[in-house]
Amino acid sequence: MANLCERLKLIRKERNIRQLDVVNNCEISLRSYKYYEAGEHKPDSDVLIKLADYFDVSIDYLVGRTDDPNSHKPK
Repeated sequence: MANLCERLKLIRKERNIRQLDVVNNCEISLRSYKYYEAGEHKPDSDVLIKLADYFDVSIDYLVGRTDDPNSHKPK
């Protein structure tokens, strides 16, 4: 399974989203987001929630606990 930095890059690139779009929508700094994608820092829980909501995936998917990005949606 992938880790957080790999998942962030993968989702963003698959959806053709710029880092700037992510940070503007999640209200975080570009520097912080670049650190998250590089694996140099980990977001706090509030930022993790914003990222999961923005990408419409579960937090478990973002952090690599599941490979199902839709695990947060009712079946």
